[in-house]
Amino acid sequence: MSTNLDFFVVLPAKNEAAAIGTTVRAIAQAHPGAEIVVVNDGSTDDTAAVAEAAGARIVHHPYSKGNGAAIKTGARAATGEIIVFMDADGQHDAADIARLLDRLREGHDMVVGARQKGSQASLGRGLANRFYNRLASWMTGHKVEDLTSGFRAVRADRFREFLYLLPNGFSYPTTSTMAFFRAGYSVAYVPIHAARRIGKSHIHLLKDGTRFLLIIFKIGTLFSPLKIFAPVALTMFLLASGWYGWTFWHQGRFTNMSALLYSGSVVVFLMGLISEQITALMYKDRS
Repeated sequence: MSTNLDFFVVLPAKNEAAAIGTTVRAIAQAHPGAEIVVVNDGSTDDTAAVAEAAGARIVHHPYSKGNGAAIKTGARAATGEIIVFMDADGQHDAADIARLLDRLREGHDMVVGARQKGSQASLGRGLANRFYNRLASWMTGHKVEDLTSGFRAVRADRFREFLYLLPNGFSYPTTSTMAFFRAGYSVAYVPIHAARRIGKSHIHLLKDGTRFLLIIFKIGTLFSPLKIFAPVALTMFLLASGWYGWTFWHQGRFTNMSALLYSGSVVVFLMGLISEQITALMYKDRS
């Protein structure tokens, strides 16, 4: 019944000639009626030719704009009611598409393929993703099983509402998930196993590690900034009070450090309030 849904499969691809042909053919075999769009993100190898030979429609970027930019291009090029996003490197099983679509038919707006144990490329990345999931779960009040998975099925009209929010880099899954939660849309998860990618990863530990740390702050600013700013402000206030109590007891005076911490706690809290209002404006009804 899932294959009766009108859906497009979008594959962002950069230098994935080794895997893209196999990936496209597997999708076409599992879902003969689906249109497959490969966004060639400035590849310098035969990615576009291999994908086209396998039966995909190709949309070209004249130069590499980033994974998120490729996702946005694919979302604009897709004309179906449903868009399925997958990695082009062979990690995702085309047979799992039907399971995502089944959950989508239940009334959800986004269904994410949640990677299970053993699916992470490295121990460090697995630990980081678990931390992101717990932080996002606390921020949203809903269990987030896989915040950074690139395998997801979405209702196209819902997803396009947030294209202006999506970054051009690798953190589009985080942004889109938090945006859907913030807008009150339904998000569900389906357990999947992600295989080892074919070819070399485009993620560099030193270069991208710092950028992924920014995801922590993006989680807060995209959903409820006050949940990030308020604990920081409270910590500074308690430190100021503790330091003031210690100095008053031993020296009988109020120090500049206490004044600085008190002032900082107020400033941070007010920044959180302002950020909360800005975030609310980001999700206003654009229709």
